[in-house]
Order: sequence, then C-alpha cells, then structure tokens
Amino acid sequence: MDRNEVPEVVLNSGNKMPMIGLGTGTVPLPPAHELIPAFIAAIEAGYRHFDTAAYYGSEGPLGEAIAHAIEKGILKSRSDIFVTSKLWCTHAHPGLVLPALKRSLQRLGLEYVDLYLIHFPVRLRERVKTGTKFMEGDILPLDIKGTWEDMELCSKLGLAKSIGVSNFGINKLSQLLENATIPPAVNQVEMNAAWRQDKLREFCKEKGIYVAAWSPLGANGALWGSLAVMESPILKDIATNTGNTVAQVALRWIIEQGAIPIVRSFNKERMKQNLKIFDWKLSESDLENIKEIPQFRAFGGERFVADHGPYKTMDQLWD
Repeated sequence: MDRNEVPEVVLNSGNKMPMIGLGTGTVPLPPAHELIPAFIAAIEAGYRHFDTAAYYGSEGPLGEAIAHAIEKGILKSRSDIFVTSKLWCTHAHPGLVLPALKRSLQRLGLEYVDLYLIHFPVRLRERVKTGTKFMEGDILPLDIKGTWEDMELCSKLGLAKSIGVSNFGINKLSQLLENATIPPAVNQVEMNAAWRQDKLREFCKEKGIYVAAWSPLGANGALWGSLAVMESPILKDIATNTGNTVAQVALRWIIEQGAIPIVRSFNKERMKQNLKIFDWKLSESDLENIKEIPQFRAFGGERFVADHGPYKTMDQLWD
C-alpha cells in the first residue's frame, strides 16, 4: 500500500498528520524481539503514523523498527513517518518537560517527534513508582500554565513539530487556551462508537484542535476494556450489510466524525484490514443507527481520583 493512500490532515501547527495511527501501548508489553518485527510489518503494510509514550516502554523498539525501515529502503527518510510520544505524569512539572522529551528522543533514536502530548491532566510526585495505587502526597495539582510553557519550549526548539494534550476535557482545555501562545494541535482521548465524546469533539473543532481517538475498538482484552464496540449488534449488522469487518465499520465511523483513530493490533492481517477504510463511506441510515449505541466510558482513571488529591470525583477528572 502506497503512503498516499492514507489521507493526511493539516494541523494548526501547519504540519501534516496521517489519518490513522498505530498504537504501541499494551499490557503486558511484548518483548522487543517481538515488537520490532511487528512495527516493521506495520510500516510495510502502509502505516506512517505511530503512537508511543514514555509510559508504554515501546519507544526503544519503535525507534529500532524505524531505523531498520530506513536502512532497508522501506522508508525513504525520517520525514516519511509521523511519530507521537507523550509526557508521563511524573514529569508534568515545569522544568522536567524538556529533559523528559530529550530522554524519549534518545530512546527513539530521533532528533524530533512529530507530536508531543501531555499524557494526562495529572501531575504525580516526581519519584513516585508507576502503579495503580497512589499514596497521600503523590497526586499533585497540575500546573497547566507552567507545564504548557515548557511544551511550547519543546516546539520552539524544534524537538516537537507539534504539541498537544491527551485526556483533557473542555474545562482543562479552556484553562490551557487562556494561557497558550501555541494552541494544542491535538487532543487524544478515548473515543469510539460506544463513547462518542460529542460535546468535547464539538469544542475541539471550534478551537481548531484535532481529536485523535484511542481505544477506537473499545480495547476489548485490555485490563479495563469493553466489548461495547466489537460486540455491538448495530455495528455487526452494518458490517454484514456493507461487506466490511466490525473493526472497519468502527474505524470508518471515527474517520467520518473528523477524528483520527489510533488502532492497536500487532496481527499482520488485521493491521492490513484496518487500513482499508478510506475508499468507502457509511450511509446516512448507518450513521443514524450508530447514534443508538449505548454510551459507556471504558477507562475510568480511578487511580487518579482520591480524597487526598486534586480530583476527588471522576467528574472532576474528566470535566
């Protein structure tokens, strides 16, 4: 598949982003000797947009796969691929953002990332261990203004071509925009046919921020996932009637909402199938039927909600 078959959007930074990305975060993370060939296979299949994060542990293998693809001529150059990485919560402190990005670049073996995101609207104590149980004093109020100033510095230094956020609701985005001189290019959030994010998407559209959709298929099989997408009778009917897979219908729906799906599969056949969503459309009746799917947030982020932290309820975390 030629790269030109995956359309691109132009972000508010002026840079282009392919309209589908391959996610690289999974629990448990396979070893590097399995990940590297999987990423190379994805590049060969036609993926030109890869989504990683410091938290995932996949930056190193992804960097090796990209280097191999360039060396073997699968990619002509670094500019043929779009790489997103993310700032983890322990480094969402003014003064720690730039060093965190530099470490990510070192692991990736790259001079810049195409997109750098604040992973969550959460700040954790710098040396807190990664886990799901945080003690009193571990979860700190996020300094949106100071942290975003550091993100802007990453952009000005050319180490991140575009900058953005992940898992930000309308209130937190509004706070950020009040202080930003460079607006976020992307807000990456949980979004799928069973969690449409209508209000948030409308707000982002008004502000010129692209929405990228993680968990576009509901993350079934993950620790916190749901079968609400892949087992949806409505999506199954549409798939049967259109001759597509349920996954293809779910991904096509996201594309038609003007969002960018970040799909995660290391299965070669499914990786290829998931790219075949750009040469057909859903009908008006299909789109209307999809609106009937019950809405359900699969990822609650409970670990960031605590009586001793800044978010005492789920509503405060997600706006």
